[in-house]
Amino acid sequence: MAAEEDFLPALGGRWTGGGTVITRIGSAPIRVTCDFDSKASARALAMSGRCRGLLVVRRAVSADITRAGARYAGSYTGPSGRPAALSGRRSGDSLDFSVRWSREINGDREARMTIRRIGQNGLQLRTLDRDPKTGKTVVTSDLTLRR
Repeated sequence: MAAEEDFLPALGGRWTGGGTVITRIGSAPIRVTCDFDSKASARALAMSGRCRGLLVVRRAVSADITRAGARYAGSYTGPSGRPAALSGRRSGDSLDFSVRWSREINGDREARMTIRRIGQNGLQLRTLDRDPKTGKTVVTSDLTLRR
């Protein structure tokens, strides 16, 4: 496992890939392809990119994260175009965040996000939310990227 100060720099570079996104719980997943540029140092990560799906969906996506000791915090702008606050910790090869949306999404303002490093050249970005009808956790986006 990489030391804390080595983890974010390993996430730098140009990432491409794709996966699925749902715009609201209960809707059909949309397959997307994505490209991200990531700038990283021992204390900060800035990712920006675009995801495209179908013929009409094209969204900018970004995350800006800073590290203070073992804590990570920042902001995320997803497909809705609205920013969300991130707060979390590293667990092994993953950053696990609580997400606080700027408005209600899927019945509340809370969600989870994981950024997981897969080997030297892989990355998984995943968001999870709670279905307000069933209380079950639903994967709302699942992207796998390669460098």
